[in-house]
Amino acid sequence: MLGRIFKAYDVRGTYPDLLNDQMAWQIGFGVAKFLLSEAKAAGETTPMMRNIIVGRDMRTSSPSLSKELISGINTFGADVIDVGLVDTPFVYFAINHLDCAGGVMVTASHNPPQYNGFKVSKRKAKPAGESTGLGEVRKHAAMVERAAALNASGGQTGRVEKRDLWAAYTQHVLGFLDLHGRKIKVVVDASNGMAGTMCPKIFGKNGSSVPGLTIVELNFENSKGQFVHEPNPLVAANLKQLQESVVKEKADLGICFDGDADRCVVVDEKGSIVGCDHLTAVLARQFLAETPGAAVVYDLRSTKAVEEDIRAAGGKPLRGRVGHVFMKALLAESRGVFGGELSGHFYFRDNFNADSGAIAMATVLSVLAKSGKKMSDLIKPVARYVQSGEINFEIEDKDGALAKLKQTYGPGTAANASIDDLDGVTIDCFSTKGWWCNVRKSNTEPLLRLNAEAKSQSTLDRIIAELAPLLGKRVDH
Repeated sequence: MLGRIFKAYDVRGTYPDLLNDQMAWQIGFGVAKFLLSEAKAAGETTPMMRNIIVGRDMRTSSPSLSKELISGINTFGADVIDVGLVDTPFVYFAINHLDCAGGVMVTASHNPPQYNGFKVSKRKAKPAGESTGLGEVRKHAAMVERAAALNASGGQTGRVEKRDLWAAYTQHVLGFLDLHGRKIKVVVDASNGMAGTMCPKIFGKNGSSVPGLTIVELNFENSKGQFVHEPNPLVAANLKQLQESVVKEKADLGICFDGDADRCVVVDEKGSIVGCDHLTAVLARQFLAETPGAAVVYDLRSTKAVEEDIRAAGGKPLRGRVGHVFMKALLAESRGVFGGELSGHFYFRDNFNADSGAIAMATVLSVLAKSGKKMSDLIKPVARYVQSGEINFEIEDKDGALAKLKQTYGPGTAANASIDDLDGVTIDCFSTKGWWCNVRKSNTEPLLRLNAEAKSQSTLDRIIAELAPLLGKRVDH
């Protein structure tokens, strides 16, 4: 059963049929064994290296799962610092603020309310994916038997300490906020998730803790673990309420968070959705003005304008593989200053290279205030090319289709495009033919995912029609 809930980057399943309290105990034991052994192997022997941070979201199953997770951690002999009801980036902060061995966030992010799960982080809040620790956790969890482990411990288990770190976390986030003496009105849709707890704690009720800031609160109630709309800001239908409210309130912008508040999507003053790649380009300029020549990491599916604008601002653009595990690693390796992903994750060097919805919000507000412009005017120059958005195609022989793409469009063909395999297949003849695309395989379904961009709508329409027969049957989801 454990194998069904361990994913590439986290643990997730419906409660209590796929994920239950007993499994939470096993996973806690496995997490403790993995994190403490990693600390020992690295020669980390400080008392705090026996501590693991545990936080949880607002789902009704989170308290019991958190309790059992902590029990499993304690049974192995590790100590727990329980930070309570928090957003996922809070756990990243706590791990670094207290210099602990790692941490676990009990959450199912943007999934429906019957789901729950665990996001595991290592020391310095580095993510634990399947190949970077999660596989080890699964192995340890599958092998442990509760009665035997309790008997072996002889009653000598770890301790639990509840800590309130909101003051320190608030100070950290507000270090990214400067309204430059201006007044900003923002509608925030918390999606009945952890932003409903986080925003008032950091910015005050309706923004009252920040001079000049007014927050119109939508869906901040999160105590029942139910959602007015799915807590996934990437689905346009979930932004409708926010878009309408921004226009009605005559706000400067709107921000929608996902369930655990590590991702966010922005809506401009007209109610139009801002592409996360376009926002990456705009925010990158701010960070490059402060750190000239620095690297900026971006999702390889992003518009060409991101690369072009980073170069124009004197920065070093670095294309990254899709997924927070890869983006965080690339930002750290390059010593970059900032990174952005189409999924709404934004990464910050001064946030331990981790993503944060709260810091993304603070940064967007600061950049908008400093510019003195409207949000739509900031974005318009970046949105200069035509994008397809992600289009899915159903096909059994995914590898065969990718090989055919290379044969059809690679060097020596009529297109004579450059080809790379950083993540899926990227075909680039933007400078010569006016288009480029990326095609990636789904990890779990017989699907190929196409993202294409062109200098004109007619070119984009033509190339999608040309690519489609090679990719399979188009599906709309």
